[in-house]
Amino acid sequence: MTETSAWALRLRRQLEYNNFNAEQYVKVLSQQSDGDRDLQEHQQRIQSLADETAQSLKRNVYQNYRQFIETAREISYLEGEMYQLSHILTEQKGIMESVAQTLLHTDRTEAARELQAAFHKEAEEGKVRNLTTLLEKVEGCKNLLETPGRYLVYNGDLTEFDVDSMTLIQKVHAFLMNDCLLIATALPNRRGMYKYNALHNLDDLAVVNVKENPPMKDMFKILMFPESRIFQAENAKIKKEWLEVLEETKKNKVVNDKRKKEEAVMVTPAVAEVSTNPFLNEEKQDEEEEEEVDLSLEWIQELPEDLDVCIAQRNFEGAVDLLDTLNSYLQDKPLTHAVQELRAKIDMRVRQLTDVLVFELSPDRSLRGGPKATRRAVSQLIRLGQSTKACELFLKNRAVAVQTAIRQLRIEGATILYIHKLCNVFFTSLLETAKEFEMDFAGNSGCYSAFIVWSRSSLKMFVDAFSKQVFDSKESLATAAECVKVAKEHCKQLGEIGLDLTFILHTFLVKDIKAALQYNKDIIIEATKHRNSEEMWRKMNLMTPEALGKLKEEMRNCGVGSFDQYTGEDCWVNLSYTVVAFTKQIMAFLEEALKLYFPELHMVLLESLMEIILVAVQHVDYSLRCEQESEKKNFIRQNASFLYDTVLLVVEKRFEEGVGKPAKQLQELRNASRLVRINPGTTSVV
Repeated sequence: MTETSAWALRLRRQLEYNNFNAEQYVKVLSQQSDGDRDLQEHQQRIQSLADETAQSLKRNVYQNYRQFIETAREISYLEGEMYQLSHILTEQKGIMESVAQTLLHTDRTEAARELQAAFHKEAEEGKVRNLTTLLEKVEGCKNLLETPGRYLVYNGDLTEFDVDSMTLIQKVHAFLMNDCLLIATALPNRRGMYKYNALHNLDDLAVVNVKENPPMKDMFKILMFPESRIFQAENAKIKKEWLEVLEETKKNKVVNDKRKKEEAVMVTPAVAEVSTNPFLNEEKQDEEEEEEVDLSLEWIQELPEDLDVCIAQRNFEGAVDLLDTLNSYLQDKPLTHAVQELRAKIDMRVRQLTDVLVFELSPDRSLRGGPKATRRAVSQLIRLGQSTKACELFLKNRAVAVQTAIRQLRIEGATILYIHKLCNVFFTSLLETAKEFEMDFAGNSGCYSAFIVWSRSSLKMFVDAFSKQVFDSKESLATAAECVKVAKEHCKQLGEIGLDLTFILHTFLVKDIKAALQYNKDIIIEATKHRNSEEMWRKMNLMTPEALGKLKEEMRNCGVGSFDQYTGEDCWVNLSYTVVAFTKQIMAFLEEALKLYFPELHMVLLESLMEIILVAVQHVDYSLRCEQESEKKNFIRQNASFLYDTVLLVVEKRFEEGVGKPAKQLQELRNASRLVRINPGTTSVV
């Protein structure tokens, strides 16, 4: 063993002591050390020991985690095998009982029958006496004794819990009889006395074992349409007794009901008097036809209970498969009284199954997993003939999911970044929903109109969030144009599944875009009027060649290619600052507005341009009429020539390129402005 290993072993032993004092240990170590070097070496050793301990813990955790997973898998397999074994033992028990009953029926002598009948009668009377004694302690259930043949099988105290929140509700006393289950609550001031709470027919309930989940243990669930109740026994032994006696009593009731029907058939005389009444003959034929439906098959007798088990275990596919099998069997069979009774029992389970599937699709459930998570419940509802309800619930579920996804988006500082995220989340969700809808409802063309209506309402929700961030915050027209462009590009992606919502998107956005155009138009008009009020009609001196080159580049970008003819020597520009600034502003407004353009905005954009142009035109014409100096008047005419012959022409041409058709109003405005320019002495107003 090395010196380091021995030191590490000693340190581990010291750390394992319960009364280990870290401060005292460091103090002693500092006194014993020769200097900083020894302390640093000691620190490195402790750090290496800590790293080694951490790695060891990680290995142990990983190993225990793997063993836990393997153990859980083995438990799952064992649970399935135990369930199968329990089912097999139950079947074998039923077979042995039926064989024993058959042997008793065949070998029993007349004396034995009488003796057994007397014994059964005495036993029945004893059971009835027990039932009478117990029910005297329960208020409000005297009518239970009016049913002949009813007797007490089992009773005991239970605790009832809420199904959803698992909170304690009340203490109850349960009375299990051969055909029903009575639940009674204890009277607060009368010891040993109870009050009637509920009575459940054994044919209408199913018993399901509840897995242990400490501190909730020793529980079992009673399923009755449309509700369920959870009870807790005092211990595991009593819970097991309740489960066994409930299952056994239900089976005995099924056997007794079957035997009573057989005895009733045997009592019916085999040979009846011959009647010449044709109507009686038809009734007999109907009765004979009714007797042809064989409902004594084992799988039919156990079908209601099997459906209860499938619903309790959330095996929805298995439940629907059982219903399809029954429907196929009864498809060509006459609707006899026995079939109607069976149908009534099955319909009750179908309603319960439908309620469970509806709850699976409700927005209260988890929305994780996307549209595919709803496929299981939707497909089973469609198989049950509930396509309309499945469509409605599926779309409601997706609407809440999309709304939640939009609300969870963080509003970033940059508007364009937020809009990119918003469009990606919304249109991706819409595309996935459309694909899942097409897959689930491929054979139900009538549901597609509901999907179109849902898509429109979802798009309205998207536009509300979009407009709140883009238009309500008074973003610049360039930012708004970029955001609308992003939304249009994402909307076009829906075309790959044949869904075109571009027109609806335009319809929802037109109001906000109109308001944005009006707002920016008013800003430009106010800025132009402010510059006009300070106009001195002087040439621009840009001072440096770089500034002049930059202005030329800006004018070329605006579409003014002949700007060089308005530049003079050095860095002078033979135009007014007001006219140049107006040119740049109106061309920038036109470019951004054309990015937002669609046919519904044609007149709004055109009228906005005309209002902006009129402000500049009126200012130039007014200055021409009012100016007296010939030199300034010539300079104003030069600016007017640039405005009328160049700027207005460029605006008109660019508008026609962006829209796809000429604007007669702009042509008429330019021609009217020419008349005013040719006759500047007139006092008419444009």
